Amino acid sequence: MGKLTKNQKLALSKIEPGKAYTLAEAAEKVKEVTFTKFDASFDIDVRLGVDPRKADQMVRGVVSLPHGTGKQVRVLVLCTADAEAAAKEAGADYVGLDEYLAKIKGGWTDVDVIITQPSVMGKLGPLGRILGPRGLMPNPKSGTVTMDVAKAVREVKQGKIDFKVDKTGIVHASIGKVSFTADQMRDNAKEFINTLVKLKPATAKGTYIKSIYLSSTMSPGVKVEPKSVVE
Repeated sequence: MGKLTKNQKLALSKIEPGKAYTLAEAAEKVKEVTFTKFDASFDIDVRLGVDPRKADQMVRGVVSLPHGTGKQVRVLVLCTADAEAAAKEAGADYVGLDEYLAKIKGGWTDVDVIITQPSVMGKLGPLGRILGPRGLMPNPKSGTVTMDVAKAVREVKQGKIDFKVDKTGIVHASIGKVSFTADQMRDNAKEFINTLVKLKPATAKGTYIKSIYLSSTMSPGVKVEPKSVVE
């Protein structure tokens, strides 16, 4: 491990070792220990008491953050001609079909979310090798494969994100920006955690929410007392 910078040392000195903070305190603390010159992302990591190797314990879902994500989300809608006008009106950055399929095949993936219709999904199959590793493949469970593409665009633009547990049992997501107020950060984190609680698999045994950490880009993690969030 390399030497800590002055700011890293200062950040660590502001976090009490081993202490679990309330969600409100943790949000304040993240703002206090962030020294980046840019508007850092506000992140959450939740360790769950599940075994992701078992299909019935794979936790995956979507959440609409009350204060949005704080970032511009570039949305591509792949749809039939009759839905193009509605998608554009809803705020999609790129709308079309065959020309964008060709661009993606050529390696273009300069978007954050792709939304499409069920009838178009068959054309995306061959592009799985490109879209899959980048987390761009549309999925019905995340609401990105739908007949109502305009509604999906509005939800994504307003702060709807999807998430899933990784192979180590941790769910990680960016849920805002450090420029948010501490109350906004707390609200987004609470909504995220409560959504996870609702998705608890019936087969999961023991403690479900094992640990919660809040952090920002390049900041140390701040431990949250789960009982301050989950009743």
